[in-house]
Amino acid sequence: MSAAALLSSVLGGATAAASPNAVAAACVGGADSDFNGDGIRDVAIADPLATVSGQEKAGLIRVVLGSGKGVVTVSQDMANVSDAAEVGDQFGFSVAVYDANLDGCSDLAVGMPYEDIGAVQDAGLVQLIYGSPAGIGQGTPSLGFRQGADGNMADAYEPEDWVGYSVAGGTSATGVPFLVIGVPGEDSSGFTDMGLAAYAYGVTPSVTSFHQNSPNVWHDAASGNRFGAAIAATGQHFVVGTPGAVIGSADQAGGVVAFKPSLNADNIPQPLFGIGQDGTGSGDEVAEAGDGYGTSVAMAPYRPSGATASTESLVAVGAPNEDVGSKSDSGAVQLLHIAEAGTVTETQWINQDIADVDDTAEASDYFGQRLAATNTSLGSVGTASTMRLAVGVPGEETAAESPDSGGVQLFPMVGAAGASDVWLQPGNGIPSAAAPRQFAGISVGAAGAQLYVGMPYGPTAGRAVYAYSWNVAPGGAPAQTWKPGEGGIPAEAFAFGAVVR
Repeated sequence: MSAAALLSSVLGGATAAASPNAVAAACVGGADSDFNGDGIRDVAIADPLATVSGQEKAGLIRVVLGSGKGVVTVSQDMANVSDAAEVGDQFGFSVAVYDANLDGCSDLAVGMPYEDIGAVQDAGLVQLIYGSPAGIGQGTPSLGFRQGADGNMADAYEPEDWVGYSVAGGTSATGVPFLVIGVPGEDSSGFTDMGLAAYAYGVTPSVTSFHQNSPNVWHDAASGNRFGAAIAATGQHFVVGTPGAVIGSADQAGGVVAFKPSLNADNIPQPLFGIGQDGTGSGDEVAEAGDGYGTSVAMAPYRPSGATASTESLVAVGAPNEDVGSKSDSGAVQLLHIAEAGTVTETQWINQDIADVDDTAEASDYFGQRLAATNTSLGSVGTASTMRLAVGVPGEETAAESPDSGGVQLFPMVGAAGASDVWLQPGNGIPSAAAPRQFAGISVGAAGAQLYVGMPYGPTAGRAVYAYSWNVAPGGAPAQTWKPGEGGIPAEAFAFGAVVR
């Protein structure tokens, strides 16, 4: 099964919102994913296949407020969210958390690439839903991002553009909030699925679009590039995956393109570089057809030794269809170091067959299908214990009777990958017995010192979201669990935890 087929196999009424115990006068700020501004981290758990008001696969997000203050259900049926829940929208297919209006409360950017615009099927839409002291979605009405003459993004909406297939947000080094929106199905310049991305910046957002035909953006635009299929950002840089790009003569080998979150004279984010598997690192980095390099990306801010601030970025790029020896689609991840000036160094090539790494590469593991990265100590020089990477391995199986039970492997982003890697899998760290097609690793997320592992598939008893320390011991237990039917979370769930932020 290809990685695309694997994902296709698992991703094919609105609940009243709970109120916080107390409404703050203003947003305190300072905490990640703090939607009500009380200074305590919340967690946003997407269920993009949920039924809302009788509309199948309309999708919703459960926001679990910190310190036991309740659970808020966010969907397109909320009064302050425009549009309405419809069949197949998949609200929550992608999610970004950032402070879009700089008020100290976190905001939710929610992608629904399968939203129909009028009669145009799967054109896609992103809703920016604002946090406030009264709660998420209770203050300023939502802001939608979509194409078309009556939209705020470039180009006309077309079938299967998939606006919002990926989203990433942040605040630039100059204090400007920004959101990057992937549109990998965009047809342009005579190319099918060439892809593009939109860059929304400012408290009252202006929007500009860019793609591989934009000035100085790396590589040739071509059909099937799917530029925008994956996006990750820090305040200093952001990267866009183009997993269908041809490298040399290798079709669908893939690549990534890096930018600064600031506009240049061409009114697009400043391009920095593009890279594929070019053989300049320390592993098997020769581009091959179908590798899918850039299917997933993750990054974290980095402060090197001798620097006074985290002005650099460490990036992980997933190539889940990479063959390891004769083992097809085993998967691999490449680590990149982006300096403050925008130059890049390839630092590591990771697969499950390199020295001292736990487990063994096997066919159809899809190692790197999903990635999450963090810096757990932003004010300090980055080390192996603070710069951490989670690699989803959804095709892993621990026994023949449990195909695709999956797993998650943690690595340092500084130093040798095998020096402190940690393996978590169902029945060993993930509190659910191994079972067929659980696809553990299909959902990983980062929020400061917490790693989130979502288990949206498999036996109902094991469907949950688990939070771990990034330095958890191999097979270690989660620090916190969120589960449908417990802790105020409604019991009805379809793909609860498909995305967690």
